[in-house]
Amino acid sequence: MRAVHKVAEAVDNGLSDDRATRVMRDAARVRELALDGFKGQDYKSFEDDLISQAWPVLRGMLRNGSLPRIAMKWCTERGLPFWVSPDDYALLRSDPVARDEILVEVVLRVRTSFRRKALVDGEWDPNYKGGKGASCLTTYFVGKCIWEFRRVFTRWANERRDYAKMHALYDGSEETAHENPVLFGPLLEASMVSEPEAAVLSTDFEDILREQPALTQAVIAMVIEGYVDTEIADELHLTHAAVRMRKTRFRKALYDGARQGRIWIPEQLHSKAGTRRGAQRGAA
Repeated sequence: MRAVHKVAEAVDNGLSDDRATRVMRDAARVRELALDGFKGQDYKSFEDDLISQAWPVLRGMLRNGSLPRIAMKWCTERGLPFWVSPDDYALLRSDPVARDEILVEVVLRVRTSFRRKALVDGEWDPNYKGGKGASCLTTYFVGKCIWEFRRVFTRWANERRDYAKMHALYDGSEETAHENPVLFGPLLEASMVSEPEAAVLSTDFEDILREQPALTQAVIAMVIEGYVDTEIADELHLTHAAVRMRKTRFRKALYDGARQGRIWIPEQLHSKAGTRRGAQRGAA
């Protein structure tokens, strides 16, 4: 079975109504939304509904391994290097948090280009006659997410391995820094500075934060204000996994900055220091 047919089949199995009905309904909705230029609250509601339909399909495909297999097949057909190791397969099948971390990023990236590509440029065609006929917009969206999976997964896997190596070596102690002067020398040197934490955080910390994506900035700003993860997720309309992912990536950016001598990381931000709830408010 061709990979594109597997995508359509996964969507068909995940939705209750038949494909032809969905295509007709999507075409009618698109014509309505086009009257307002695919903007406004009606379009946002349509997009939210589309994502809510695609999300469980994507999670299921990532859990059973079909999503990475299709992504690798498409990359092979186009001569693009991409490989998901057996260990990563096993992790994605067993760990719902890892799946959500990847899928949140995938969906956000596809969402930013969906309006222009699918609707304004007319890439989605409800009158397509080839193969098994036209696909509904949910199938189109899922297909775009599978294509985007390569970029997001590669970055996620590399960051996870780098993060694991870093924290396997560094436990926040001066002894470890002395034992690894090349890697942690700048961190140790910065920790000797008598400059108050507030002054440090008002300069280098904010510089590093401004370099992050807008959504990460919003998450970290709420952390600094004392909000817990559940409150941040509700306020920003994210999953808890997405909040954790943003915090993890920012923590990595801080450690990168520490190795470069740009910032001293206060003890509260060390991943192994204390409990999370106590560290969150202390980090401010």
